[in-house]
Amino acid sequence: MAIQQAPMPSRSVARAGRPREGRGRADLWLGYQGPANRPFGAATAAVTGRLVARHAVHTSAADFSLMLVAPEWMTRRTVSLAIADAVAELRAIDVTYSPLRRGSLVSLLRRGEVTPEAYPPLADIVARCDAMRAATDGWFDAWAVPGGFDPGGLLKGWAVERAAARLRAAGISDYAVVSEADLAVRGNAPHGGPWRVAIHDPREPRRVAMMLEMSEGAVGTSGVTGHRGHVVDPHTGEMVRHVGAAVVTGPDLAIADAYATALFAAGPAGLGWFPTVDGYRMLFADCRPS
Repeated sequence: MAIQQAPMPSRSVARAGRPREGRGRADLWLGYQGPANRPFGAATAAVTGRLVARHAVHTSAADFSLMLVAPEWMTRRTVSLAIADAVAELRAIDVTYSPLRRGSLVSLLRRGEVTPEAYPPLADIVARCDAMRAATDGWFDAWAVPGGFDPGGLLKGWAVERAAARLRAAGISDYAVVSEADLAVRGNAPHGGPWRVAIHDPREPRRVAMMLEMSEGAVGTSGVTGHRGHVVDPHTGEMVRHVGAAVVTGPDLAIADAYATALFAAGPAGLGWFPTVDGYRMLFADCRPS
C-alpha cells in the first residue's frame, strides 16, 4: 500500500463519462499494455495535502486496484482499516462466489447442490444475470457458458461495487476501484479535479483512443486489453473471434460490464440497446471479424 499527500479538491465537478479530446495526463489507464501494466497514471505520483492511498489485490478470478483520497479528518491508521475492509470484501466474494473455486456457491449451484434462494447475495447475482440476458436479447447469457452457470461477465463489477460501498461506509467519498480494464469512481482524483480516465486502443495499446473525465460512475469494457477468446457467443457456444473492443458507461459496474461483454459478442446488433433509460451509454464499439 502506498500513501501520499494530495491537494484540496476543487469545487468544480465534471459530468460522469464525458468524452474529452484534450491531452491532459491520465489518472487511470484502461487497457495500457506497456512495460508495467498498471491502472494508475503518472499524474498521481507527485501530490501534496490530503492522504492518498493505493493498494493492489489478487484473487483467483481477477486483479483489483484501489486508490482513495482520504478526508481531512482520517488518519493513516483509519485509512489502512478502510482499505483492509474493502480488501476483505473482495477476498470474501472470491472465496464465496468464484466459479473457479470448487467449493464456492456458484460451483455448488452449477452442480445442483444449492438453490439461489438459500443465499440472498447469490440470488442477487442470478437475478442480475437473468435481467441482463433479457436486456441484451440473449447476448449476455450466464447459462450458455460451457460448464454451466458462470456469472464471470458480471461478477467482477459486482465485487468492485461492493468494495466501493465498504469505502463509502468508512467515510471515503473520493476513490477509484479498478479491475483490469473496468472501474468505478466517485468524487475527485488526487489532483483535486474529476478522475481522468484514458482508454487505450486494443490495436495500438500505446495510443489513447478516448479520454474521459468522471466524478461518479463506472466504465465497463470488453476487448480493450487486446485479449481474445474471453467471450462466448451464447447463440453458438463458440468463442467470439472479433478484433476490437466495446466500452460502456453507467451508474453500476456490474451492469456496464455485462453490457460491454454482450456488445462485444453481438457487434452491430447491440448498438440499438443504447442509451438505456437507466443511464447506460455505449462510448466505443469496434468489433470486426479477425
